[in-house]
Amino acid sequence: MFDRRRGGATSSMSAMSVLPKSLDSRALQAGIAAHQRYLAGRAGGRRLAAAHADLSHCALEGLDLREADFSGANLRGAMLARAQLGKAALFGADLTDADLRGADLSHADLRGACLRGANLAGADLSACDLREGQIAVQARNQAFRILRHDRHAGDLDYAVMSGANLAGASVPVDMTEANLAGALMVGARMSRAVLDGADLSGADIGGADLSGASMRRSVLSGVRLDAANLDGSDLAGALRAPPMIVYIDDVALDDVVDRHELFCDSQGARGLAARLDEVDFRPMRRLAGRRLTGLKAPGSIFFGMDMQDACLQGADLSLCDFRGANLRGADLRGTKLCGAQMNRADLRGAQLGPLTISAGRFIRTDLTRAVLRQADLRGASARRARFLEADLANARLDGCDLTGAELEV
Repeated sequence: MFDRRRGGATSSMSAMSVLPKSLDSRALQAGIAAHQRYLAGRAGGRRLAAAHADLSHCALEGLDLREADFSGANLRGAMLARAQLGKAALFGADLTDADLRGADLSHADLRGACLRGANLAGADLSACDLREGQIAVQARNQAFRILRHDRHAGDLDYAVMSGANLAGASVPVDMTEANLAGALMVGARMSRAVLDGADLSGADIGGADLSGASMRRSVLSGVRLDAANLDGSDLAGALRAPPMIVYIDDVALDDVVDRHELFCDSQGARGLAARLDEVDFRPMRRLAGRRLTGLKAPGSIFFGMDMQDACLQGADLSLCDFRGANLRGADLRGTKLCGAQMNRADLRGAQLGPLTISAGRFIRTDLTRAVLRQADLRGASARRARFLEADLANARLDGCDLTGAELEV
C-alpha cells in the first residue's frame, strides 16, 4: 500500500481507514474525513477501506472518493451522483440501482461489479475495467466462498448510461437493454458483448471492438461507427435512423393516418380504414390524442413516439415496437399487443381493460408474450387483461388495477 506522506510502502492497517461491515453514519463520516486527508497528503490521512461494508442507500453525492476501496461492498441504491471515484476499487461491489449520474469512474476497477439498473448518465467511465470477475470471502469456518450477486457479475442490463464516457473501457459481457444514448465509447473493448435491445442512439463507437457482439434489436439511430470492428456481430432487428418520409402505395403515411382517423370519426361514412403492417411510424413523431380505433399495424415501429391519450381500442398492434413510447392515458381496450416490445414504455393511467362490443360481450386486451420490462403502469386499468408469458421484470405496477387479469404465477 502506498503512503502519500512517505512515498513508500506501509502495512495495510496503517495506510487504510478500515470500516466495519456494518457501520453507522458517524463511523462513515470519520472514514471519509480521514480519506480526504489521505488525498491531500496531510498527517493522519488514511485511505478509505470499505471492503464488504454495507453502504446501501447511503448519501455520498459529490464526495471525493478517489482510490477508495469498496471491494465487495453493498452499494445498492447508493446516491453517488457527481462523486469522484477515479481509480477506486469497486471489484465485486453491488451497485444495483445506484445513482451515479455525472460520477467520475475513470480508471476504476469495476470487475465483477453489478450495475443492474444503475443510472450512469453522463458518467466518466473512460479506461475503467468492467469485465467479469469473482471475489472470494472467508467464512467463519475459515473456508472461502465466492461472493455472488442476485444477477450475473458484470451485468449492466437495464442500466442508464446516456452521455457516459466509456472511451477505452473494457466493457462487460451483458449490457442487455442498457440506455447508452449519446455515450462516448471510442475505442471501447466490447468483443462478444451482449447489447441486445440496448439504446445506442447518437453514441460514438468509433474504433470500438464489437467483434462477435450480439446487438439484436439494438437502437443504432445516429450512431457513429467509424473504424469500428463489427466482424461477426449479430445486428438482426437493429433499429437504424428512421426514413424522412414513408409512403404506403404512393400515399404519404400522414395522409393514410388522416384517412383512418376520418373513418373512425365518421363511423365509416368517410375516409378509409388502414392496414399498415410493419410500417415505421417514427417520421410522424407524434400520435398524441389521435383517434385510431381498430388500426391494423402488426409489426410496426413506434419507438420513442408521443402517443399520449391516443385512442387505439380494438387495434392489432401485435409484435410492434413501443420501447420508450409515451402511451400515458392511451385507450388500449381490447387491443392486441401480443409479443409487443414495450420496454420502458410510459403506460401511466392507460386503459388496458376489456372493450365492450355488445351487451355481455367484450374483447380483452391481449399482452401475451409482450415485453414490459421497466414499463410504468402506475394507475393503469388492466382489468381482465391477458399477460400470459409476458415479461414484467422491474415494471412499476403501483395502483394498477389487475382485477381478473390473467397473470402467470
